[in-house]
Amino acid sequence: MTRAQQSEFLDEFDERIDRLPNTVDRAAVKRIRYVAYVLDEGVRVPGIGYRVGIDPLLGILPGAGDVLTGGISLYIVVEAARLGVSYTTLLRMIANVSLDVAAGAVPVVGDLFDVIWKANTRNLELVLEELTPDA
Repeated sequence: MTRAQQSEFLDEFDERIDRLPNTVDRAAVKRIRYVAYVLDEGVRVPGIGYRVGIDPLLGILPGAGDVLTGGISLYIVVEAARLGVSYTTLLRMIANVSLDVAAGAVPVVGDLFDVIWKANTRNLELVLEELTPDA
């Protein structure tokens, strides 16, 4: 994973982070963004240009991989709670992580689901939607 590849994903959210109110901890939002990137987008698949992260790669390990990445995904939920995201949004985020872990536990099909679902990127979007004022 080169700096240029990281930059492509991370820069996508910079404009939205810049629009956050001054009361929002931007460093926490950037940490969420980085964790989502590593779990969902960190590696470009050669030839097709699609991006996957360590979530589906670790999901190959039966049971343990999905539990491990699910635990890391909960970090995003905890940071969102600390930022003051609403209870309803937190429940949606937990549902995304739960679905990711449950579906990911199914051999082969679950790993393909992990490649497509990208729960952490979805959760980053939920955080940004709630914290960014309407433009």
